[in-house]
Amino acid sequence: MNKGSSDRMKVGIIMGGISSEKEVSLESGRNIYSKIDKKKYDPTSIFMDSDGSLWEIPVKLLMRNSTGDIEMDLEDEAKRIPYEELKRRVDIVYIALHGKYGEDGCLQGVLELLNLPYTGSGVLGSALGMDKYTSRRILAMNGIGVPKTVAVSAGEWENGRETILKSIEEEVGLPCVIKPTREGCSTAVKKVVSMEGIPLALSGVFEFDTVALAEEFVEGTEITCGVIGNDSPVALTPSETIPTDDMLSLEDKFLYGQGENKTPARVSDDILERIQKVAVKTFEALGLKVYARIDMFLRGNSEVVVLETNSLPGMTPSTVLFHQAAASGITQAGLIDRIIQLSFEAHSKKRGPL
Repeated sequence: MNKGSSDRMKVGIIMGGISSEKEVSLESGRNIYSKIDKKKYDPTSIFMDSDGSLWEIPVKLLMRNSTGDIEMDLEDEAKRIPYEELKRRVDIVYIALHGKYGEDGCLQGVLELLNLPYTGSGVLGSALGMDKYTSRRILAMNGIGVPKTVAVSAGEWENGRETILKSIEEEVGLPCVIKPTREGCSTAVKKVVSMEGIPLALSGVFEFDTVALAEEFVEGTEITCGVIGNDSPVALTPSETIPTDDMLSLEDKFLYGQGENKTPARVSDDILERIQKVAVKTFEALGLKVYARIDMFLRGNSEVVVLETNSLPGMTPSTVLFHQAAASGITQAGLIDRIIQLSFEAHSKKRGPL
């Protein structure tokens, strides 16, 4: 273990990255750095730039407004860290990245090759959690409710538009939601109320991914529920998310004071328990580890429908995950500590990649 004179465990917090969610990742990373118990852990801020390179950054760069502002001064103010040096520098990597190449199993695979423990789910669980279409197929096989969905690849769209439009109209209907299968933070998500609006919405998606989803517009109460654990995961207190428009925006999710969350959700105790059971079942069906956030809808008939999973949920100061932990008497520092300890536990028991 890479312990210094204070015998604190060394934690490398990787943030930034090359996805559309890198600004949220920066907020998560610096909040983790700020809230981590520094009597127990010795944190290092590690910034992933837009080329995927890693840099140890000082606090004055960590507090910059954006990832672009940080990148401007990396050469002068930061120290480059080759990936192969990570194991010598830290005992565990706290992955504060969100989206592609950080949350989808890519970085997890690199860290597995380095034999370096990291927080959150393993390679397969991360990949499944990131891909909405594949995860929905698995959840449906396990008897978990998911929205009616049609997947559209860019190639299929170019070669058979009329067939695809007919399929969306018959299998999903209107209004519908068009979104990428592997993006988060409401990136390229559009509510479409007419068939004429679908081509433009799909073209927006194909700027970010090669597969788009056309899913039913689910009406009801938007619910999100954190799950924490490994072999015996438990659900935190579910929250009700109140969007400022028809759909939850990036600002609703992460901007302090923008969206409104109610924890616990304003439903009966029986419904709360049902939501928690669905969240845990989803976590287990996808092989997730340590922690995750499951986003769901509660229909008017009390059916719980899973929209997506977040295997590395946002850890910004206003994130709902901290609200849910607080409802169980867990502080922000306490939740970060549990995530680190559960991650060590998962890696100590694995045989092969996590």
